[in-house]
Amino acid sequence: MSHTRILIWIAVLWTGAFVMPPCATTQVTTTTVRGRIEVIGAAKTAKSKHETLPGTVVWLTPLAATGAEAPAATSGADPTPAPSPAQVPRLVQKNKSFIPHILVVQAGSMVEFPNRDPFFHNVFSLFEGKRFDLGLYEAGTTRMVRFDRLGISYIFCNIHPEMSAVVITIVTPFYAISTRDGQLSLASVPYGRYTLHIWSEGMGSENAQPLTRAITIGENASSLGVIRVPEANGEHMAHKNKYGREYDEPTPNSSVYEQQR
Repeated sequence: MSHTRILIWIAVLWTGAFVMPPCATTQVTTTTVRGRIEVIGAAKTAKSKHETLPGTVVWLTPLAATGAEAPAATSGADPTPAPSPAQVPRLVQKNKSFIPHILVVQAGSMVEFPNRDPFFHNVFSLFEGKRFDLGLYEAGTTRMVRFDRLGISYIFCNIHPEMSAVVITIVTPFYAISTRDGQLSLASVPYGRYTLHIWSEGMGSENAQPLTRAITIGENASSLGVIRVPEANGEHMAHKNKYGREYDEPTPNSSVYEQQR
């Protein structure tokens, strides 16, 4: 074999060792997962069009190939901080209410608590999720809390017992909050096996852990069916103040709670 042919042959072998053929792009098949909620024991009669079902949140966390749940899906461990969203989630205090009543955030998110009432508030949470106490702050001011602990955080005001909200901290983009008529819809869910988590406001603050079950999402399995949840007594959750005592009745009228002019 000539010297020239040997050099060409070596060049071909060298190139083949480092140039890989282009890989075909793997397309992930997704679907919209739907379901609806009903109240446990509800009469099988036509509901009033004005009736509002309990606020319910469902979310999906992927199951690993071994069948074990993805790490930190429901535990209280500190997950990796989430990137800052384009807009910081807010739980607004207005008309002695939290707006929205239910808020879902990614783990590591900062949540803003602006006071838009003409008087003081004292927002706190002492349950299984994120624990904090923002202290007394006046109208037109705001506070921030980083939700770095996974789970259900029940939010209250230490001055106004009628105020309550829920912040659910998760590590998955696949979630849905039920509509007023109980419909659920999760868009662009890839086929696969998941743990389905279910929380509903009728569960009450004494039961901070969501219900869970394993499900498979596929071509012929994209429905959650009917999810039956406990009835909720409006949006006023029974609770004590941040000191573990009953609230004074009526709401204190002391000047310390009134907006200074």
